[in-house]
Amino acid sequence: MRFLRSLTGRITLLLAAGTVLAVAVAMFITGQARQNEFLRIQGERVLASAADIANRLHHDPDRTLDALARDGIIGANLIRPATVLAPANGGLSSVLMQRLGGGIPASIGHADAAICARHDPFWRRTRTAGFGRPTLPDCWLLTTRAGPRPDARIVTVGLDLPRLPAPPSILVDPVFLVLLVAACIGLSMVAGRLATLPLRRLTAASRAFARSIDAEPVAETGPSDVREALATFNLMQRRVREGLAERTRLLAAISHDLQTPLTRLRLRLEQVADEELRGRLITDLSATLRMMRRGLDLARSGESAEDWVVVDLDSLLSSLADDATAVGQDVRFAAGCGARVRVKLDALTRCLGNLIDNAVKYAGSAKLACRRRADEVVITVRDHGPGMPPDMLARAFEPFLRGDTRAEGNGIGLAIARAQAGTIGATLSLHTPSDGGIEALLTLPAHSGR
Repeated sequence: MRFLRSLTGRITLLLAAGTVLAVAVAMFITGQARQNEFLRIQGERVLASAADIANRLHHDPDRTLDALARDGIIGANLIRPATVLAPANGGLSSVLMQRLGGGIPASIGHADAAICARHDPFWRRTRTAGFGRPTLPDCWLLTTRAGPRPDARIVTVGLDLPRLPAPPSILVDPVFLVLLVAACIGLSMVAGRLATLPLRRLTAASRAFARSIDAEPVAETGPSDVREALATFNLMQRRVREGLAERTRLLAAISHDLQTPLTRLRLRLEQVADEELRGRLITDLSATLRMMRRGLDLARSGESAEDWVVVDLDSLLSSLADDATAVGQDVRFAAGCGARVRVKLDALTRCLGNLIDNAVKYAGSAKLACRRRADEVVITVRDHGPGMPPDMLARAFEPFLRGDTRAEGNGIGLAIARAQAGTIGATLSLHTPSDGGIEALLTLPAHSGR
């Protein structure tokens, strides 16, 4: 699953699992605390009833035994025979002895509810109004001495207390579990997206910088470590731009310095007596000058300091076709798309101009068009010339590579066109249609469309 392979997905999964586990452990501990509190309250009820009956048997055994025999004490019944029918609860028995002052021997233990029910006429009834058979009691057996004398007989009293329902565990409620998991996943997704937001900003900035050397710097906001990373990225952008600018300045300086000796060389070549040799030398020198200027143009093509503007693409393509037609080139504007794009106008014009010149040079004609594709705008420059073999088409944007050595040129027109496309964040590619020729596709990024 693509989401789980992303950093956001992994953070979401880890946070959700950790949160669910932490909440489950907390709820389990809370449930145990509630269970302990329930047992404490239950024990307090049992101790209060047992201490009352034990005190009565110690201080007034005859009347108490008579009341127990006649079912005169609600919730207490004399168990016959007087035997220990349940194991004593050591903790409760110890607390009971402390409350009785230590002089009254007594023990208490939990027993089966049927023992108390057999000795109590209320629980022997088969129905109660509106509820059917009554719920059996919570039965406890008190074993103590009936009287203050050491030789007094031992009696067993059944204490039937109303049964308290044990507190339910919320962890077994499926609705709660579903809501818990859903809430944890939702919170974890929000936390995951917030945690990876700086990374997405840096990714978007990297893509913009890959498309255009003049991309805007990233806003240095967020936590300190995020600000440090963004500041480092902005510094890298500045260093790259400065390096390219320095390269261009170096080439410009070399070109400028070569102008003087090349001009002197041209003047001296004019003095060569052999007219044919003089013509060849001058032609070679002129080609050298053109190549030097084109090389400088190529070095400068990746830079563009002009402002961004919004243009009507149909009008621009129509104008380029009219300008080319005016100088005798066979260029036609075939189809528009009604798009307005945000570009650097000179860079886009120069890119399209080089593509048009290439099409006219090698095929004799060019056809311009544009279309929308999703959120992108695609400009096509189509020709019906001889095309290129696949191996050369893949290398067409390499500087000084010429598809037809018989045609004039230095083989850097496509390289300059791609570099100019990069300054406006566009991509340039070449394709060979099924009916021959070459189609150049200039794709502007989605955010450029208006």
